[in-house]
Amino acid sequence: MTTHIPFAYDVGPLQITGFGIAMLLAFVIGQMAASEELERRGWASEIMGDITVAAVVGGLLGAKVYYAILTGDPTAIFSRAGFVYWGGLIGGILGSVIVVLLKKDSFAKISDATAPGLAAAYAVGRTGCWAVGDDYGTPWNGPLAVAFPEGAPPSTVANLTQQFGLKEFADMPATQVLAVHPTQLYETAMGMVMFFILWRLRDHKHAQGWLFGVYCVLQGTERFIVEFFRAKDDRFFGTLTMAQVIALGFIVAGAVWMQMRARPSATQPGILATG
Repeated sequence: MTTHIPFAYDVGPLQITGFGIAMLLAFVIGQMAASEELERRGWASEIMGDITVAAVVGGLLGAKVYYAILTGDPTAIFSRAGFVYWGGLIGGILGSVIVVLLKKDSFAKISDATAPGLAAAYAVGRTGCWAVGDDYGTPWNGPLAVAFPEGAPPSTVANLTQQFGLKEFADMPATQVLAVHPTQLYETAMGMVMFFILWRLRDHKHAQGWLFGVYCVLQGTERFIVEFFRAKDDRFFGTLTMAQVIALGFIVAGAVWMQMRARPSATQPGILATG
């Protein structure tokens, strides 16, 4: 078992955390990867600056709104805690779509080129959850198990039973710290696998947008799998969490989008700029 120590340092009145650094790097890496891919395909990449800003704003708002809906507490929007991934992703996509429409550009073209960068950003972003000890899994005594005595929140019996509904541990001392699945590292590893798959497929011969469909399928599959190991209290659908239901929706939507963009045509051009 490993004991986790959070990455956080106070610099004057400011606190530098691993989560903040990871989020910054995630958006920077995502923008750089998407810009490079657009240029490699022969398209202008200047729009990515505006899209990144929109993704940040939309992502933050979406994450907080999702958390407020999930908890049933509208005031949660104004708290520091509660940045939920699916809300952030959906909000970021909506923000990006608005920019693309205002710029009169093609969402299919842009989303196709950003797919690998989205996976890379996800892998980097999840290291931030690891750095602060957030989003860990259920109790486990395996070789990779990690205890979070200073996590957000600490992985104590009290937190696991009261906040995550794991009542089977209620007879243990409330202050005892339990080792759990390090799901943040699972997600980082799977995010890297997603990135390598999408990077390998970036020269595909399908219509613009097809690769974004692949991303949706991969992201939905990744999230569906990891939720079985997460410490969660939103299993409203039997053994499935709300996040898994949304993940299934992403898988289906991605597969449909892939089928719709399977062949280039006069109305659905290929990925390379012409002329």
